[in-house]
This record gives sequence, structure tokens and C-alpha cells, in this order.
Amino acid sequence: MLHVAAPKLDALFQLVGSSGCGVLLTDADGVVLDLRTADSDLAAFDGWGLTPGSDWSEASEGTNGIGTCIAEGRRVIIHRDDHFHARNTGMSCMDAPIFGPEGELIGALDVSSARADQTEAFNHLIAAMVVQTARQIETDNFRAAFSGARIIVADTDDSEAATLLAVDRDDLVMGATRGARKAFRLNSSGPIKSVPASDLFGRDDGPTGFEKAERAAVNRALSRADGNVSQAARMLGIGRATLYRRMKRLGLGGNPN
Repeated sequence: MLHVAAPKLDALFQLVGSSGCGVLLTDADGVVLDLRTADSDLAAFDGWGLTPGSDWSEASEGTNGIGTCIAEGRRVIIHRDDHFHARNTGMSCMDAPIFGPEGELIGALDVSSARADQTEAFNHLIAAMVVQTARQIETDNFRAAFSGARIIVADTDDSEAATLLAVDRDDLVMGATRGARKAFRLNSSGPIKSVPASDLFGRDDGPTGFEKAERAAVNRALSRADGNVSQAARMLGIGRATLYRRMKRLGLGGNPN
């Protein structure tokens, strides 16, 4: 996650760092793993304990951006006096959870501000960027976990969720992000039961699944051979006459060369 997240943390810090904000990444227990902050703000963050290795779980710090985000598994804004400890009321924190490839909570993305004049309206603007960056990290982490699979991005009404499915060469679903699990009513975390992608999308495979697969294989070979049947037959490891018979049955055409 650290490797995947690093460029996203840099990009987010470029947007918010000049306004007195620091960007933090934590693990699922609320322990800070990484920090981006301006040199001029480092003393303030160090004084609050917002540094790598610090524990910001609710058990340790009470209500706070990182801990409350992890405890509730949702985006939060904890503005100044919303914090439990009086020593933390000088900061504003905007957080979003990060979920792993199997739907499990793996961390939180936090932007904390050391500015006393930061408004709640500005907090909401930053919070939107935090959510977007967290979803980018989640998406890249999922793609890395299923690097050998075909990734399908589903369109849903939930703009805050990364809704991706990992599908193998047989169109069986191998994995799903938390957003996809929710959208397609899969188990919320852990390995998922193998299911055809067409079943999730409510599409019929056609008269027979084997016929559809055969048609797709023949079409791919013909496409790679620019319609040359002889060359396509060699790619498929069958004779030209056999391929012609299959093409006729499937209703396909091609160059007779």
C-alpha cells in the first residue's frame, strides 16, 4: 500500500500543503505510516504527535479524524472542538477509509490542518479531495493485487466507492472491491465465490456458453489474421476445412486465402 500510495500522497500534498495542511497515511489500527507536511508546519504536527509511528486510534485519542474514520469505516470531518482531547482542538481533520483487495479496511487517508482560521466550508472542499485520493489508492492497490486479470469498472450511483471487478480469462470473477461487493451483493470481505461476470450484470450468455466462447475464439483468430481463414486456422491449430465448417455453423465469414 505504501508503494502504491506514495505518488497519490505527493499529489494531494501539492494541492493542500501551502494552506497549512499535512497529509498522512495510516494502517488499519490508526498508526501513522507516512506524512507529508511543509517544513514550517512540522513543529506543530510534531507537537500534536501527528508523526510516523504515532497511534491515533479512538482507543488512544478518543474522537479524532483518523480513529473515528477507522472505527466507523466512512469519511469524516472532525473540526477543532469536535475532538475528544482538549489538546487536539487546535486542528481540523478530514479523513477517508481505504479498503483492500478483499474488501477489508487497510488504512485511512488523513489531511489535518494547523490553521486556526480554517473554515468548515474549506474543510468540506478538502474532504472531497481526500475521498477522491483514497479511492485512487484503493483502485491502484486492487489493480496491483490482480495484475494478471482483466479489470471491469462498473458504473454505479456511489461516486465515493471504487467499483471494480477482476475477471479471469474464462470471465469468472476473481475479486471485487468493497464498492463492487456492495453493488452486486457479494460478501462484504474475504475471498468471493467464483461467479460468471455475465451473471452479475444480468446478461444471458446466449443459446450456449460454449458456442459463445467458440465464436469469440474464432473471431479473435480471424481478426489477428485480417480475415485470412488459412492463417486463422493455423493459429487455432485446426485444418482450414474444419474452420470453414465451424464458421458456417457460427454464421461467420472470412477471406478464403
